[in-house]
Amino acid sequence: MSIFGAMFAPKPFDVAKEMVRVTKPGGRVLMGNWIPNDPTLVAQILKISSAYTPPPPEGFISPMTWGIESHVTERFTTAGIPAENISCEADTFIFRFNGSPAEYVNEFRNYYGPTMNAFDAAEKNGRAGDLQRELEELFTAQNTSTDGTAIPATFLHVTVTR
Repeated sequence: MSIFGAMFAPKPFDVAKEMVRVTKPGGRVLMGNWIPNDPTLVAQILKISSAYTPPPPEGFISPMTWGIESHVTERFTTAGIPAENISCEADTFIFRFNGSPAEYVNEFRNYYGPTMNAFDAAEKNGRAGDLQRELEELFTAQNTSTDGTAIPATFLHVTVTR
């Protein structure tokens, strides 16, 4: 099982092959993967953050491609899984935080790799305040709670049966 983890490994076909290899026959691989260009929190954090960071290196495969059903199917069929044994469906994760959306942005700034990298680059360019403002606006707009912070984020729930 990998919830928002294996998608960040650099070689997606190798990841799928290894997940299949370590799963016993009849067993299942379960993944939760963020969806690219989704209007909910994580895709929007990454979109905003990318405007502040240098472009990725040549040959970089975005981890967000794990959120595209056709890519998931291609990776696991290449690893030997029949397409009919692969299912994908949209699901929702709720980010919850006992504090304001602005305070939650600071948690992401301190502990979420892509946001940490964006702030590092933004600080070097004198734009950290702009990034902070954009993320606070995003978190505030998507917050569904009146007591603390609760922000829904859509992800692709993947089930692969070996």
